Amino acid sequence: MSKEDGFLKELLGMYKIEADEHIKALSSGLIDLEKCSDHESRMEIVESIYREAHSLKGASRAVNMLEVERLCQTLEGVFLLIKRGEIELTKEKFDLLHQAVDTLPELIESPEQRDARDIINDLERLQQGMSVEKKDEEKKVRTKRSDAEKGKEKSEEKKESQPPDTASPSQRSEARDALLTDTVRISTKKLDSLLLQVEEMLTVKLTLSEQSSEIGEMVGLVDALEKQMENLNHEIGKLKRMFSQNGEFDRSVVAAAKNLLENSSKNIESVHTLKERFSIVQSVSENNVRLLGGMVDTLLEDMKEVLMLPFSTLFKIIPKVVRDISRELGKEVDLNVKGSTIEVSRRILEEMKDPLIHLIRNCIDHGIEKPEVRKKHNKMVEGKISIEVVQLGANKVEILIKDDGAGIDLEKVKEKAIKNGVVSRTEADRLSDAEILSFIFQSGISTSPIITDISGRGLGLAIVRDKVEKLGGTVSLNTEPGKGTQFRIVLPVTLATFRGILVRVYDRLFVVPTNNVERVTRVNREDIKPVENRETISFNGIPVSFVWLADCLDIPRVKNKKQGSSYVQIIVLNSGERRIAFGVDEVMNEQEVLVKKLGKQLARVRNIEGAMIFGTGRVVPILNVSDLMKTAVKIEVTAVKEVKEIGGKHLKKSILIAEDSITSRTLLKNILESAGYRVKTAVDGMDAYTELRTDDFDLVVSDIEMPRMNGFELVRKIRENKKTSDLPVVLVTALESREDRERGIDVGANAYIVKRSFDQSNLLDVVKKLI
Repeated sequence: MSKEDGFLKELLGMYKIEADEHIKALSSGLIDLEKCSDHESRMEIVESIYREAHSLKGASRAVNMLEVERLCQTLEGVFLLIKRGEIELTKEKFDLLHQAVDTLPELIESPEQRDARDIINDLERLQQGMSVEKKDEEKKVRTKRSDAEKGKEKSEEKKESQPPDTASPSQRSEARDALLTDTVRISTKKLDSLLLQVEEMLTVKLTLSEQSSEIGEMVGLVDALEKQMENLNHEIGKLKRMFSQNGEFDRSVVAAAKNLLENSSKNIESVHTLKERFSIVQSVSENNVRLLGGMVDTLLEDMKEVLMLPFSTLFKIIPKVVRDISRELGKEVDLNVKGSTIEVSRRILEEMKDPLIHLIRNCIDHGIEKPEVRKKHNKMVEGKISIEVVQLGANKVEILIKDDGAGIDLEKVKEKAIKNGVVSRTEADRLSDAEILSFIFQSGISTSPIITDISGRGLGLAIVRDKVEKLGGTVSLNTEPGKGTQFRIVLPVTLATFRGILVRVYDRLFVVPTNNVERVTRVNREDIKPVENRETISFNGIPVSFVWLADCLDIPRVKNKKQGSSYVQIIVLNSGERRIAFGVDEVMNEQEVLVKKLGKQLARVRNIEGAMIFGTGRVVPILNVSDLMKTAVKIEVTAVKEVKEIGGKHLKKSILIAEDSITSRTLLKNILESAGYRVKTAVDGMDAYTELRTDDFDLVVSDIEMPRMNGFELVRKIRENKKTSDLPVVLVTALESREDRERGIDVGANAYIVKRSFDQSNLLDVVKKLI
């Protein structure tokens, strides 16, 4: 790579960072403009986004991003007319402006594959409301501004061509001031690398601490040896006195005893000297540990501060998400954000982006009602969603996401849990509301009446819980029918280190994150009692499931000395609303832990989050509590689902496809047959309904636009027939409007998949969920 190519690559990288900032500012500016009603404030916002478009246009020209430059030029023209009051903004016009801004990242990432002709044409049509005179006037303004910019560029080129020593004192002073800014732009990749190196120093600190402890133990051993030698010397002295009092002893024996006494005295002196030198080494080692420990802790905290970002960097995207989803679902939603200046690690913000969007989507789709429904229940037409961040001490933050919607129907959650085999009906009837509500976080549990690309798969909240727990946090919720739902997330401020409890299972050591440990205690073996085929203990008067940690980790049981003991050491772990007690051989101590990732080859080892390394070089696995709880549940559940069999072979599930396009029909048939399903096809709705009257099927996959009988009519016929009224139906269609989706719900479809976003795994996931 030539120097010129390297420079251009570096320049393009800087441009993308700058462009990202301008695009975010444009998007958030449009959101603010849409909400603002005060004229003066609106003009300030318009001026701000006008300048952002202008700046991005100039930056794009510098790196030859011509299509981006053209789009920014057109946006600039629209904003100019808005400034003049010549364009009155409506929802449709805001949609167009948002679409234009959303197109910018695509043009930057794929300049050769994308063009902006369509959106530019739409924006130019937006300007057609101007009279010719005004259009000419604007053209003159643009030309004048363009000439001024060219003149400025030529002037700057002329200045740059002058020798450095021709600069005036005031120019040199301005240049120095420009260099003395208190912020610089540094690649986060470089900062991450630096933080990783600082974190490695923590390993050295822990190693030195262990070595200092070992030296202390050695000093103790030398001290004990010194005392033994002194006792021995004392006994030899007594023996010598006995010899001197009794002359009948052999002189050679007396000489040997005397020699032994002299050697013993020399050994005591050597041991004493060794003890003194060990004490000096121990003192120096302890001082070094304190000195290096303080330096590492301070440096690590400073590095964490460098990579701390306010929640506002994450919340910038949320207003746009709320707007897009609410518009798509035909709902009106107002978003309120508090505490966005509170800072946490950048890595936590990155990991929380998807969970937060899942929760917002959940609030809008499941929580906030349609305007007509809200009006019927005497609510404001516009739904409310609030996000509040609160600092909990120095090391934790709390995120509260709340909506004023319909709340969660606990009966629906319970029925879904029973249907999915999570609990039996007998068990479900004994559960409290809080325990039923916790099923929301189970994979496959959803109260949505239909599966769409927005919701209904029962995966969103399961993903949220997994992500949060992986970060060492917790998530919970409470709901009130008719008044709304609130999610509460508690997260650590940083991820580099945490406190962990070291436990032993036979001859193996493991670390359990302290955040998930509710109690460390011991129980009498007689107090571990079977309840409904599960071993349980009493914890604060409540029965809690008990499992052996060895069984969860697939460690073969071996006899050991403590197995005969009447007591068992346990560690009670919590994850969300669930508690499980794990039996271990020994709970050793609690200490600071630096997580070492397992690498790409072992990125997803069940029950293991990472590892820590002792100063001796021993590697100790860190347990993934979320995984561990799931494993424990599988171990404690003994019921097996019944499987229909004929001649020892499992029956294949049968699926009927209704699709008039032979290409689409063949594609769907191949996908489903490859997944192991028995598939039959029909050329339209009428043909499919005839098949349903003569054969049994487990599921129907249907297009909507078909001759003779369309998909909506087919679903209605299926629901009206007692034999097929409960048969799951998946609509796979090109129709993606809100009205069509709602009609799909009304007629009783179980899932609605848009062909534009269709992929093989998407269809198979839906089918697997329904049958």
